[in-house]
Amino acid sequence: MDATTLGSLLVGVGAVVGGVVAYLGKRSENALTGYSSLTNDLQEERDRLDRKVNELVAEQNTLRAAHQAELDRLRAIIIQLGGQP
Repeated sequence: MDATTLGSLLVGVGAVVGGVVAYLGKRSENALTGYSSLTNDLQEERDRLDRKVNELVAEQNTLRAAHQAELDRLRAIIIQLGGQP
């Protein structure tokens, strides 16, 4: 095998290897883009759920305060009528 043939063979192998590297690089880029998109979607979902939980906790605290006020009112009526709460 002379130098020209060997050089051509090496260039051909290099081109194939370069093509494979480019293909794998593009797949990795697509995977990273998909991963970033998924991460962003999950963070948005987490933030939405955090807001919902905070709303529900605030609503629960409001109801708890209303129930406690009603209990206090009923205890006062019981005492006023001469009973033991």
